[in-house]
Amino acid sequence: MVEIRYDVLGIGNAIVDVLVAAEDAFLDEHGLVKGAMTLIDAERAEQLYAKMGAGTESSGGSAANTVAGVAALGGRACFIGKVRDDQLGSIFAHDIRAVGVDFHSIPATGGASTARCLIVVTPDAKRTMNTFLGACIELGPEDVDEDLIAASAITYLEGYLWDPPGAKEAFIKAVGAARAAGRKVALSLSDSFCVERHREEFLDLVQHHVDILFANEQEITSLYQADSFDAAMQAVRGHCEIAALTRSEKGAVIVTDDEFHIIDAEPIDQVIDTTGAGDVYAAGFLTGLAEGRSLPECGRMAGIAAAEVISHMGARAETDLKTLMKEKLG
Repeated sequence: MVEIRYDVLGIGNAIVDVLVAAEDAFLDEHGLVKGAMTLIDAERAEQLYAKMGAGTESSGGSAANTVAGVAALGGRACFIGKVRDDQLGSIFAHDIRAVGVDFHSIPATGGASTARCLIVVTPDAKRTMNTFLGACIELGPEDVDEDLIAASAITYLEGYLWDPPGAKEAFIKAVGAARAAGRKVALSLSDSFCVERHREEFLDLVQHHVDILFANEQEITSLYQADSFDAAMQAVRGHCEIAALTRSEKGAVIVTDDEFHIIDAEPIDQVIDTTGAGDVYAAGFLTGLAEGRSLPECGRMAGIAAAEVISHMGARAETDLKTLMKEKLG
């Protein structure tokens, strides 16, 4: 068997986030669906960007945020994603490498520009995302390095990859490569609207190809079209090895065939911005698994990491996560 070089390899949309704070009236004025991730074209991206106030730019993308979190926690991480040879592409590559994530993907020399996500954060800390996928659309199976997959203990995929046809093929190839190498596959459902678009295919993935599932309360109830969280939790049981289900201030539930753990939410003074909470939660959980920790410990690590991220603007930690874990876990 190939030697493990990485604890987690993430495959996802390589996106530069632009975050601004705004009132709910801004959402109404521009027809934005609060709390959702909406795909937009280049023209809409330019129009919306022009209307947004001063913001902050940072590398983002769901799976990219997760592997950045893994690296921040001391894990070995790698990322596969598509950027263009433009300014935003350079920003993305620099940022993700700077946090300790290996990024070998070669920038495209033609086609659409590097993706961007315009994120509006309202006073209730909800984030409304409008994403121009740009170069991400061109991610395909040829970008998936099977040797890197084989050298990674866990391959982590974001549900958003199921939208573009080429990325979907890359997703399928990655799952096959991980399975062939005897490695684990983890999936984030990403967004309840994403689940609604691809419910039947996601159900098949969860039941037959995924070892570790991450979903929030809305996503898991949507996946199983359940009347309650408890019903959805029972439905997912046995469909994958581990399901880590988050419930915001109610904490999280970790479910396996024969285990059930309720993890309380970490207390924080104020929720500022929920952008990236699920991404960094997955980082904490997967890093805990890589370290051989118990499921309750993994859930606690995940909750601590997520609490740090929602205490400030932006999708990545501002505190040294390794130090934070030592303080919280001993």
